[in-house]
Amino acid sequence: MDANGTWAAVTVMVAVIVLYEGLSTWMQFHRPERLARSAHASLRQAWFEAVSAQKGSEILAVQTLRNSLMSATMLASTAALALMGTVTLAAPSLHAIAESVPATPLVTPRLVLELVLLGLLCASLVSTVMAVRFYNHASFIGAIPVDSEARKRWNAAGSAYVRKAGLLYSVGLRHLILVVPVVAAILWPIAGPVTAVAVVAALVALDGSFAEGPREVAEK
Repeated sequence: MDANGTWAAVTVMVAVIVLYEGLSTWMQFHRPERLARSAHASLRQAWFEAVSAQKGSEILAVQTLRNSLMSATMLASTAALALMGTVTLAAPSLHAIAESVPATPLVTPRLVLELVLLGLLCASLVSTVMAVRFYNHASFIGAIPVDSEARKRWNAAGSAYVRKAGLLYSVGLRHLILVVPVVAAILWPIAGPVTAVAVVAALVALDGSFAEGPREVAEK
C-alpha cells in the first residue's frame, strides 16, 4: 500500500474510534439509561445498599469487593505491561523526531498509530488504577459493622465509590479493547478500519445489552 492509502486507512480508523468515544461520552451524560454500564452502576449501588441494610453481611461485602478489586488490579497490570511495550515500540520514532534525523518525516502513519496506542493504554491504566482506589475505599466501608454509627455515616460514600469504581473499570476495559484495531493497523494498515468498525459494532451491541433494566429483560 502506498503512503496515501496508508494515511487514508489510519485516518478512517482513528475517526471511527474518536466518533465512538465522542458518542459514548455524550450518551453517558445525556442518555445514561440507554447504556448497560449505567444500568450496571445502578446495580452495584443497589447491591451495596442492600448489604448495608443486612446485619452480618460485612464478610460477604468485603469478599465481593475483593473480587472486583482483583479484577481491576489485573486489568491495570495488563495495561501497564502493554504500555511499557508500546513505549519501547514507539521509542525509535520519537527518537528520530527528537534528533531531527535528515530525510525522516516528522509525522508518519506509524507514529500516529503508536501515539494513539499510547493514549488508549494510558487512559486504560489511569481508569483502572482509579477503579482499584475506589474499590479499596469501598472495601473498608463495607467491613464496618452495619449497625455502627460509622457505617451509617460512610454508607453514602461507599455507595458512590462502588458506582464510580464500576464506571472507571468499564472505561479501562473499553480502551483496552480499542487497542485491537490499532495493533491490526500497525501490522497491516488496511486491517485497521475494518477491525475498528467490527470492534466498535461489538462494543455498541454489548453496551446496549440489559440497558433496559431487569424487569424489561425478564419480560422479553
